Amino acid sequence: MAERDWDLVKGLVIGGLIGAAIGILFAPKSGKETRQDIAEKADELLAKAKEEYQKAAEKSKAAYEAAIIRLKDAEGIAREKVEEIEEKVSELAHQSAETLADNKNRLKKAFDAGVEAYREEKK
Repeated sequence: MAERDWDLVKGLVIGGLIGAAIGILFAPKSGKETRQDIAEKADELLAKAKEEYQKAAEKSKAAYEAAIIRLKDAEGIAREKVEEIEEKVSELAHQSAETLADNKNRLKKAFDAGVEAYREEKK
């Protein structure tokens, strides 16, 4: 539960207790009636606090579930991007291997041509 929600519940309970206490203390009733009023007000405040707690818990649960859905969506997108990158890397590696083989063949031909030219010069 968010700290803000706890602050609201605490504020309701404390404010209700203070208001009930002031109202009961200034009411012209007998001790038995006063105790009964205090018990009733405490029960009302407890019920109200439970209701507010339940609302805050439901909001937290909904926010949690929404966050899970967003994370799963982000995970799917990330997996797609990783697959795209893997394909690109594989393609680039294949192209690099082909380019390396081509350059190796050209270098060998150039070297062979150089050796042949040297031999012909020697003759």
